[in-house]
Amino acid sequence: MTLQLRQSLFWDVDVNSIDLQKHKASIIERITMRGQLEEFQAMVKYYGKETVKNVLINARYLDKITLSFCSSFFDVPISKFRCYKLTQLNPTHLSY
Repeated sequence: MTLQLRQSLFWDVDVNSIDLQKHKASIIERITMRGQLEEFQAMVKYYGKETVKNVLINARYLDKITLSFCSSFFDVPISKFRCYKLTQLNPTHLSY
């Protein structure tokens, strides 16, 4: 089984040169934040739910919507995600 990567999702690199194991953290983060639901499901099936969960929990950045989705999908409190802890350490102006 292989994971099909959409060229428009990985616009900054040659899709054929991506090593699916060596670059899995980058692949998982990009598909989760920018990909479609079908791509996310295929990625979880390829890497396994635990691997995807661990990569996303340790990600330095996830936008608020993606963070909420991941928290719900993996049934992990938002406070356990590294990106949430980092945003709490670096407060910004209120976003209206």
